[in-house]
Amino acid sequence: MIIGIDASNIRQGGGKTHLVELISVLEPNVQKFDKLIVWCNQDISKNFINTPWLIIKTPKDLDLGPTSRFIWQRFKLSRLAKVNCCDLLLIPGGSFSGKFKPFVTMSRNMLPFEWTEAKRYGVAIITLRLIILRFLQSKTFKNANGVIFLTNYAKEKVLKVSGNLPCKKSIIPHGLNSRFKIIPKEQHLISEYSNENPFQLLYISIIDQYKHQWHVVEAVSKLKLIGYPIVLNLVGPSYPKALKRLDRQIKKFDINNEFIKYHGPIPYDELRDFYERSHLGIFASSCENMPNILLETMAAGLPIACSNRGPMPEVLGDAGLFFNPESPKEISVAIESLINNPKLRKEKSFASFQKAQKYSWQECADDTFDFLREVLREYEGLSCAE
Repeated sequence: MIIGIDASNIRQGGGKTHLVELISVLEPNVQKFDKLIVWCNQDISKNFINTPWLIIKTPKDLDLGPTSRFIWQRFKLSRLAKVNCCDLLLIPGGSFSGKFKPFVTMSRNMLPFEWTEAKRYGVAIITLRLIILRFLQSKTFKNANGVIFLTNYAKEKVLKVSGNLPCKKSIIPHGLNSRFKIIPKEQHLISEYSNENPFQLLYISIIDQYKHQWHVVEAVSKLKLIGYPIVLNLVGPSYPKALKRLDRQIKKFDINNEFIKYHGPIPYDELRDFYERSHLGIFASSCENMPNILLETMAAGLPIACSNRGPMPEVLGDAGLFFNPESPKEISVAIESLINNPKLRKEKSFASFQKAQKYSWQECADDTFDFLREVLREYEGLSCAE
């Protein structure tokens, strides 16, 4: 079995993590394939180790703009897949306009399918882009021979928009890199912390309209005002308009940056350091497909105050405290409940740590390639019958 992977529109974030981690654990004898051919840009190609069964192709079109990438995928990819004797194409980016069959795609981005969340961007280019993606991905899902969803929540939301999909469907969660595994810390009374040795709160995520860092800042400022020795560390790249909103909120509540620390984007390899020195994790997103950062926070052994939206309750279950991410009051109550109760922190951190253990890239790879073989067998069976 020769599998082609179209990584033409994968640039960074969860898409890059999934592709790199998935390929890193593959073994042809285990997943039962002969060769893997990946079409990607130059930057992504640097993340792979040379092996006899992995062929990386970097067409120059993929290092140009979105129009060039679309034209390449639409008019060149199918021919290249046939020339390279691919039995099946995997389209992890979610959109495919070529003619190659069979192909399996993935649902990774929930923003095009949740209009309430998309509207947060107002009248903007990104809103138009999300509308176009909604159309393109819905069409891709209907034309696909197989669709992989990451959570039950995502599957239900997408099907409400796209309607029933006649193809094979599977729910295959992302994995979790073992580097984030940290045994839960011993929990101490909040009275044992001070302004010199503060209780560290951590929220890792891109600064974006649906991540609600400004509400977290207000919530934490309420707790600081009544005397809790806490510091909030915000980590992640930023969407410009959302960063301006966050900056305004920080200046309003902590003009001297005494307890609100925005660290900007941090290399993936350095995130563990932030988890290790933190005491409580916060995740306040209102739109996710598969919340990788939540999984990392769980694996890092932190007690978690978490958004009650999207798939977060499905992933975290009863191993955390939930809040409305648009209510600073609710966020504050959830954080305070954990801060004041070391026993509760211990209970929740061990529970979430245990839940995180079921997510592995090896299992993700095994399940993904099992599904690809199922789709290929069904397609070949139908082709023979015709």
